[in-house]
Amino acid sequence: MDVQTAGTGDQSRLVAAIVLAFSVDPAARWTYPAPESYLRHFPDLVRIFGRRAFECGTAHFMGDAQAAALWLPPGVQPDEEALMAHFQGTVPEQDQDTLFAVFEQMGQYHPDEPHWYLPLIGVDPAQQGKGYGSALLRHALRRCDEDGTPAYLESSNPKNIPLYQRHGFEVLGTIQVGSSPPITPMLRRAG
Repeated sequence: MDVQTAGTGDQSRLVAAIVLAFSVDPAARWTYPAPESYLRHFPDLVRIFGRRAFECGTAHFMGDAQAAALWLPPGVQPDEEALMAHFQGTVPEQDQDTLFAVFEQMGQYHPDEPHWYLPLIGVDPAQQGKGYGSALLRHALRRCDEDGTPAYLESSNPKNIPLYQRHGFEVLGTIQVGSSPPITPMLRRAG
C-alpha cells in the first residue's frame, strides 16, 4: 500500500483514523477521560492541530485512511490561539492550568532551528502491527534527509517510543505536570 497525500476532501477520513488511534492514548484520554467527552471534543482538536498540514499538503495517509500522519513543515506552527480556545471551552476549568503547563513544557523542547513537526500520527487499532506507521514515517523522513532538516515529535504513548527510536528519533526528556501522563519529546537529526 502506498502513502498518499491528502486533499481537503480526505480530511474527515484522516481525522476519524486519528481519533480511533488515540482512543487509548494516555494523554488524549487524560484530557478527555469520559468517552462521550472524548468523542465530542477530540475530533475538533485533531482538526485544529492538523489544519495546517492539510493546507500545506503535508497530511499523508495509507489505504482508505487506515493510518494518517499530519506533518507541519519548517516554519509552520499549529494554530496555538485556536488550540487554547478549544481547551478553554472543552476541558474543565480546574484541569486547565495543568494542561496549559504541559503545553508550555512541550514548547520548551521544540527545536529553535527549522524542523519538521509531527503533531499527530495514528493507525486504526484494527490495523496496527501491519507496518503502516513505519511506512508513514519513512515517507516523511526521506524528505527530511533530502532537505537536511531534523524532525521533532512528542510521543504521548510510551508504547510508541521504540517505533520512533527505530526510525532515528532520540528522547530529549520527559514532560509531566501534576496528574498528567508522561509525554516524551523526541528529535531526529537528518541522516
